Amino acid sequence: MGLRFLTSGESHGRGLLAVVEGLPAGIPVSREHLERALARRRRGFGRGGRAAVERDELEVWGGLRDGRTTGAPVGISIANAERELWDEAMNPWAVNAEAARLRAVTSPRPGHADLPGGVKFGHLDMRAVLERASARSTAPRTAAGALAALMLEELGISVRGAVESIGGVTARAPECFEDWARASLSPLGVAFAQDEEALRERIARADEEGDSLGGTFVISIAGAPPGIGSFTEWDRRLDGLLGQAILSIPGIKGVEFGAGFAAAGLPGSQVHDPIVVDGGRWTRPTNRAGGLEGGMSNGGEILVRAAMKPIPTMRRGLPSYDVASRSPSEGHAERGDVCAVPSACVVGEAMAAWTMACAVIEQFGGDRMDDLAQRFMLYRRRAEGWNLHA
Repeated sequence: MGLRFLTSGESHGRGLLAVVEGLPAGIPVSREHLERALARRRRGFGRGGRAAVERDELEVWGGLRDGRTTGAPVGISIANAERELWDEAMNPWAVNAEAARLRAVTSPRPGHADLPGGVKFGHLDMRAVLERASARSTAPRTAAGALAALMLEELGISVRGAVESIGGVTARAPECFEDWARASLSPLGVAFAQDEEALRERIARADEEGDSLGGTFVISIAGAPPGIGSFTEWDRRLDGLLGQAILSIPGIKGVEFGAGFAAAGLPGSQVHDPIVVDGGRWTRPTNRAGGLEGGMSNGGEILVRAAMKPIPTMRRGLPSYDVASRSPSEGHAERGDVCAVPSACVVGEAMAAWTMACAVIEQFGGDRMDDLAQRFMLYRRRAEGWNLHA
């Protein structure tokens, strides 16, 4: 059996749950690591009041003992800080009709799941939709991805992310380990502190206008040997799996690998990465493929770039339709963020780590971390053995 996780919970309910199944026994896990990942998800200039009050206090229900995975499903809960304020409106058993009415959402927000979700499940009060569709649901995903990242670290694979643009203002991309490390600590997720001021000014201007902003970020997966994934069936291709995982993050509307969309306008001679011999070994002088060829890793750094649309919750709502009064209205306004690109970048890291861990487990298996590591390292040595120039 491979890896999988399920989540439950709503944005203003008691909290959120994650059950992670299939992690091999023996992965070292610290509370600090999980808390740090969740704290990074809350980062960013332009986040709303919710990010300021949430502390993502987590509790482990099982699957960890003495700081290591046991092989059993890992259960994690994350409390919502303001749940008491919403108890009457969100109570799953006894509904306070007045409280529920005051919290009801009948004017869907363009760009959100409100309207199609209401139609799908028959909810005239679309709070039943937006509570689950909220980006708050990415907190347990981040925890699951943080666990997967720890497994990958044991194998020498690192997953990192950096913001490249917000609202049309660009930031320089990381070029070395130190750049990626700075991006992980930056409140805006950028590699160079000099780029932060321009991004802050752009976000502040959108805030004054009652608007929201999107942007782009890049995810790096480094240290994977060639041949992870498969070309043999469509649903085993690593690029397809990574694309689906990143696109599942709320607000993500586009994904590209390496040169991506720019490659469509270039001749093949300027797109494909030559294989050359250097120092007795073959190598690639470029990485326009983004570390992926034929649905598999090719030994280079895997680079995934994602585009996030502006958040649909704005103080100045767009034209909408009230399904209760059956009349034109303004889209529902609720506390939200001006920009959440730095947070989405952290979720992107988590989903990329999870997807890579799934591919590794499927290819190499193992109920114990030391068994998995042994098989993986044997494969890595064999792959390196191919990289010899006679």
